[in-house]
Amino acid sequence: MDGKHMQIGEVAARTELSLRTIRHYEETGLIVPSARSQGGFRLYTEADVARLMVIRRMKPLGFTLDQMRDLLDATDRLDAGDRLDADEREALMERVRTYRQAATEQVAKLRVQLARAEDFAATLGARLERNAPADPA
Repeated sequence: MDGKHMQIGEVAARTELSLRTIRHYEETGLIVPSARSQGGFRLYTEADVARLMVIRRMKPLGFTLDQMRDLLDATDRLDAGDRLDADEREALMERVRTYRQAATEQVAKLRVQLARAEDFAATLGARLERNAPADPA
């Protein structure tokens, strides 16, 4: 290998995704290995890892596989350097803006949930402290 490609195990370690999950994303068309070794092993590049990281970040925010595919399509087309006319570029930018807004809204909801969870944990901690047996000093 030339150092530019990684096997699936290294990609799994770097992305903290399981081999099964990476293969599932391949089956659904979200990721395609950049190459195959002579032995048929999947080979990935840094760009593939970056793509998987986008997917990994979208998943806990509740995005569906179709939404992930749509966003990746929009960003791929914007990043490809192809000559896009102004209307097409603006339409792609609007798609990305829509996903950014959805992500921002979901992050706000998760912050509220986290604050409630922290409050609950603190309440339980206080209850334990109140009911702990006194030290017989």
